[in-house]
Amino acid sequence: MNKIESASLPPIPPASRWPAARTALTGFFALDGFLFAGWVVRIPEIKAQVHASPGLLGLALLCVSAGAVAVMGPIGRLCVRFGNHAMTVAASVLLCVAVVLPPLTHSVLALGLVLLVFGAGYGAMNVGINSAAVDFVAAARRPVMPAFHAAYSLGGLVGATVGGLLTSVMTATQYLGLLAVGGLAATAWAAVPLLRHPVPHADRSGDGHTERSGTASAAVAPGVALLVVLLGVVALCDAYGEGAMADWGALHLRQDLHATSGVAAAGFALYSATMTIGRLSGTRLVERFGPIRLLVGGAALATVGMTAAALSPTLPLALAGFLLVGLGLSNIFPLAIDRAGALRGPRGVATASMLGYGGMVAGPPVIGFLAQGLGLPVALLSVALLVALSGVASLAVRRKTAS
Repeated sequence: MNKIESASLPPIPPASRWPAARTALTGFFALDGFLFAGWVVRIPEIKAQVHASPGLLGLALLCVSAGAVAVMGPIGRLCVRFGNHAMTVAASVLLCVAVVLPPLTHSVLALGLVLLVFGAGYGAMNVGINSAAVDFVAAARRPVMPAFHAAYSLGGLVGATVGGLLTSVMTATQYLGLLAVGGLAATAWAAVPLLRHPVPHADRSGDGHTERSGTASAAVAPGVALLVVLLGVVALCDAYGEGAMADWGALHLRQDLHATSGVAAAGFALYSATMTIGRLSGTRLVERFGPIRLLVGGAALATVGMTAAALSPTLPLALAGFLLVGLGLSNIFPLAIDRAGALRGPRGVATASMLGYGGMVAGPPVIGFLAQGLGLPVALLSVALLVALSGVASLAVRRKTAS
């Protein structure tokens, strides 16, 4: 066990495990995934409403990423000042209000502007809930971060399913309005136990002491900052792969391996299901193998799986590769965010999240550019390369924290 993992924590009485707060925080993770998926399934309808070409729609959708990345740093500082739980509740309110705005627009420019607001709510929510989860993990002394992210995945799965089933029954305005009302009700329900149970901040090492007392050596901060950046690189490489699988995985099966539309969709569903299963199993795996071993092992598994999926001449082997990719990637992002938060609290979460989100944004267009010149199978090998890099970066983190 390294120095970061073995840092002494104040005793936590058994009565202060905050089961109600954990349930509430899990609910916020699920709500985040549910709201985002609810918006995604209505993109085609809103595209037609604003008369956007594919290129203009792509620019508008980039505003979601721009809004998210723009607020992550400031939200990290606000979490330090006002508390993670309070910022989580405030961000949830913003996200619920913002999700109803896209179907109210009638031009691409207006859509882009409201998506900046939606992206800001989404980015703020992610920093808030992950910072709160980092504190909970440290206080409870159990590596439950993957379970929180499993709630996000399940929320997204339910949101996409419900949203898809209701497309023929409700307009985008009606459905997203319903999501907004339901989301605000869920926020009010979950806010009470979350705000009643504050959790001590998790940034007890290096840079955290420097910010609070000013007595730590100034030489510690650059080392801590480097570790946070390395963990951000791990998150970036993982998110690059997740974005690539979401946008290009089914197309690869359909175009290059001549799968039917149903089989191609099932391939992505298999990937999503194994990712959720991996996250649900993440706590036990971390307790058994440790976070760094799980990061490196997951990277190795995903690298092998993506290589097989990209280069396989047969559909069954490609589908098996998708399965391995889902299992391998499942816990990389949650653990990278958790480690960054343990080092620098909300600011570490914000930094790693910004880098990670950048990878998710960059992945699909980079693969599209590579696919145009080299073909999609070769382009997808960039996922394998970057996931392997995340494993190397994880080993570097272990060496630096052990020194």
